Amino acid sequence: MTSSIMGRRAAALALAACAVSLTGCDWFTDFKEQPSVGPWQYFSTDSAANRGFRGNPVGSVPTTGSEMPGFVVSYANLPATLDSMSGLHNPVAPDARSIANGHKYYAINCAVCHGYAGDGDGALRQANAAYSFAPSLLTDVSKARTDGYIWGIIRNGRVTMPTYNRIEEADRWDVVNYVRGLQGKLSAPVPTGPVGRPGETGDKLPGATRMGPTVPSVYAVPHGNADRNPESRQ
Repeated sequence: MTSSIMGRRAAALALAACAVSLTGCDWFTDFKEQPSVGPWQYFSTDSAANRGFRGNPVGSVPTTGSEMPGFVVSYANLPATLDSMSGLHNPVAPDARSIANGHKYYAINCAVCHGYAGDGDGALRQANAAYSFAPSLLTDVSKARTDGYIWGIIRNGRVTMPTYNRIEEADRWDVVNYVRGLQGKLSAPVPTGPVGRPGETGDKLPGATRMGPTVPSVYAVPHGNADRNPESRQ
């Protein structure tokens, strides 16, 4: 075998080894191809390629507890299911903090359909009259709804309205308070319109999750620590 043939074979083997090394490192070492769930991406378990995060067990609740866990009231978007949450008491006072936080969530999630003023004149309706199915929140019927019902419809959705359960429970009460402000049921009017411009972050967006699975349980006590006050462990 001539030296030129041996050289070509060596080069080919080196190229193949390099390709295997690169593809292996791309996933195994650098972890560039990790499973993930992007914004608005549907979570599916039908294949490893489409699988994202590991979901919480069915019927589980966060370490902070739940106002209405799924094993008590289902997440079905049915009128009777929503009616069952009408009696929930709103534990959050409509103070400045609550209104500001509710405004952020409302502007991001609700205004596109219900409008910034709550009158149903949202961006979808303005773009196409066929999308004017979102009702006004300023009608007498909407004003007569209880806080618990509004909290529940955000949780479950109803008919054409999808669930917005991604708004966590405590923040959901802030949205309820903000809607009450839009309805003129508070002592002072609430600000309307977008909170920030596209691309702005910081205080223009809601804060981090308070119910994520990585949040330490408030009941967990470090070994040898007799202090059971959760505030001292934050």
